[in-house]
Amino acid sequence: MRIARDGTWYYKGSPIGRKELVCLFASVLKREPDGGYVLETPVERCRILVEDAPFIAVEMVWRDCDCGDGLAPKQCLSFRTNCDQVVTAGPKHPIRVHLDPVTREPRPYVTIRDGLEAKITRAVFYELVALAVPERLGGREVMGVWSEGMFFPIDEVTALDMAAE
Repeated sequence: MRIARDGTWYYKGSPIGRKELVCLFASVLKREPDGGYVLETPVERCRILVEDAPFIAVEMVWRDCDCGDGLAPKQCLSFRTNCDQVVTAGPKHPIRVHLDPVTREPRPYVTIRDGLEAKITRAVFYELVALAVPERLGGREVMGVWSEGMFFPIDEVTALDMAAE
């Protein structure tokens, strides 16, 4: 079995067309300490190839919430995956943005459970960037988003300014 970069699940080279079946497999997906992935049931265990991330974040919902310590914006960002799992970004579900070292192209992710991530689609990432605010982090000016009282950096302000020009 394999999960392609675009989130399509394959069995013996053929795409699995039934969302319900994909979601069933996804419910028993686990991450190994070596970084690999397995499908694990009480009676069987099978390795699965994941080209990027096992899930895709296909929707984001912004809402005011009663979170944080009073200093952070009181907003929560929730993500829905291709398997209809919904998580709110925060301490248990952090957002991370991997920047290509050469092109600086972002690859954004949100943690779903136990080391399993969803890659945030380009359209959802644009929505996320629209909510970004500048903050000082480790002596640098960065743009990022707040959710459940936590700040998640996206990129340095200068890099985003250049991209906008």
